[in-house]
Amino acid sequence: MAETTRSSTRDFFPEVVEQVKKVTWPDRAQLQNSTGIIVAFMFAMAAVTFVIDFGIRNLFEVLTSLFAG
Repeated sequence: MAETTRSSTRDFFPEVVEQVKKVTWPDRAQLQNSTGIIVAFMFAMAAVTFVIDFGIRNLFEVLTSLFAG
């Protein structure tokens, strides 16, 4: 488990730099693949939101036309 106490504020930034050096960063191919997946998911969610919005809007129009006379 990581140490949770710090001896001083001056120790914080060197520790951050040390931890960032341990990070495994994705290569270009992994980054492009992940970006493509995220963009595709975003468009899918936009389409789902559009369909739901369209359906609810039409439902309200039908209901208001029934009660408006």
